[in-house]
Amino acid sequence: MTQEDGELDSLVRKRIRALRVAQGWSLEDLATRARVSQSTLSRIENGRQRLALDQLVTLARALDTSLDQLVETATDDVVINPAIDVAHGWKRWPIRAEPGMSVVRQRLTDPAPDNPSRLRAHPGREWLVVISGTVTLLLGNRRFRLETDQAAEFPTMLPHAVGAEGGPSEVIGIFDRDARRGHQRGESAGDQAARPGARR
Repeated sequence: MTQEDGELDSLVRKRIRALRVAQGWSLEDLATRARVSQSTLSRIENGRQRLALDQLVTLARALDTSLDQLVETATDDVVINPAIDVAHGWKRWPIRAEPGMSVVRQRLTDPAPDNPSRLRAHPGREWLVVISGTVTLLLGNRRFRLETDQAAEFPTMLPHAVGAEGGPSEVIGIFDRDARRGHQRGESAGDQAARPGARR
């Protein structure tokens, strides 16, 4: 066994125990769910029994995770650099564990539009938090004032727009795949109202 194999072996055992403890389960609880004996599970966690692939599959299922996640070692991709759009004043980071999800940070300078026809609707959900300044969120027929550290979450099928209030502000938004595509389609059509966190 190489040093790398030994490190993976140790990591998987620690991960099994950590996931069990996080669920508030005893050895007996997990052993029952995984249909292994309590003594076998104890030996697996403590490194006194060789890990077998079929046992790992069973344990992963019992712990409500996947085999890939149980044995994952990829730590090289921890740091994610943003894609930067200078023209629109935003940065975007993909969320690797949730394909299609994105985090967007944007500086807002324009107020929310006065014209209801400037509000956009598209499939998806959006979550945003104000990290500086004050923001106006128009959502259907309602108007919300969001201060620093306040957040909002809403389905993007409701016509919506976001703008700065009383000076520049910054927001961080999280878009699911459909919301991100809705905004990208708007951008590709040259529609300023589609910009995340700008006049939408």
